[in-house]
Amino acid sequence: MPKLKTRKIVAKRFTIKKSKKGYTILKRTDGQDHFNARQDGKTKRNKRSDNTVITHKDTILRAVPYK
Repeated sequence: MPKLKTRKIVAKRFTIKKSKKGYTILKRTDGQDHFNARQDGKTKRNKRSDNTVITHKDTILRAVPYK
């Protein structure tokens, strides 16, 4: 059987961590590229953290076969 190909766009956008309950998928908050000076402090602070992905978990794990 040949090697499976990794979907590079998925590998760049999501971080996959292994936990006791399986896999945790983390994604950075959207919209961090530019225009951040006009946003209030609460929004900027929330953008610094990663979010846990719950939906499409199986699809993401299939797209990145070699975690």
